[in-house]
Amino acid sequence: MKLILFSKMLQDKNVKELITLAHELGLDGYDLAVRPGHPVHPENAATALVDAARLFQMEGLSIPLITSPTDLVLPDHPAVEPMLSAMDAADVRMIKPGYFKFDPAEQDYWQEVDRAKIALEGWAALAEKYNVKICYHNHSRRCMGLNAATMAHLIQGFDPSLIGAYLDPGHLAVEGEEFAVGAAIVRKWLSIVGLKDVLLTRADKNGHGTASKAWVEAGTGVVDWTDVFSELTRIGFDGPLSVHSEFKVPEDELMPAMKRDVAFFKRFRDQAVAS
Repeated sequence: MKLILFSKMLQDKNVKELITLAHELGLDGYDLAVRPGHPVHPENAATALVDAARLFQMEGLSIPLITSPTDLVLPDHPAVEPMLSAMDAADVRMIKPGYFKFDPAEQDYWQEVDRAKIALEGWAALAEKYNVKICYHNHSRRCMGLNAATMAHLIQGFDPSLIGAYLDPGHLAVEGEEFAVGAAIVRKWLSIVGLKDVLLTRADKNGHGTASKAWVEAGTGVVDWTDVFSELTRIGFDGPLSVHSEFKVPEDELMPAMKRDVAFFKRFRDQAVAS
């Protein structure tokens, strides 16, 4: 299981600085955010992604997956084919697209499932054309596929070599789904696992107040990481693990917190690999 870091929080670092940080933290590579403001972005991906992947490879690092802008949801978006072509040229084989949103007050759930599956059919055709995999991420709070049970409504029937599941225990915790159950539901498609912890504040017993969530350092939230890694070991998962470190802290505290996050998950990964 390669331990990689989602570069969302590192947009101020260039590719060489990302490489230096990866060595410092003992990472295997990055879940590279290819988004506006980052060193590799949709407008320069045709060349910059290839160059970045080459530099990473020279340093013994990899880019197993890129994370696209959140508006890259439909396969006919004009940025999609150039990005997938760049991935193929760079030998980057997985991409996380944006999210299908759902408003229960305005939309019929099953109609939205049908619309999402039509879009995923388009994505699957492009995945086959460019030899990549589209990995849909479970995102809590009114996104289609917010947990594994509803993600299965979207990806059931698709070739797992073309459409994959990007399972995130933190978002599963927000939605109240046990990781082992979620992994069992999408096991055939399970391609990558996101690692971030979450602290939940619920409405009081009388229903007053609004439930909220906050991303926090690993080990200080509600996710049972012993159970997560035990299950990954039990099912023989060997895909990449993406550390997200999306917590909100003062700028001067971000890097120390991120280092602690990576070290925490590295210990769990190393124990899982050794078992």
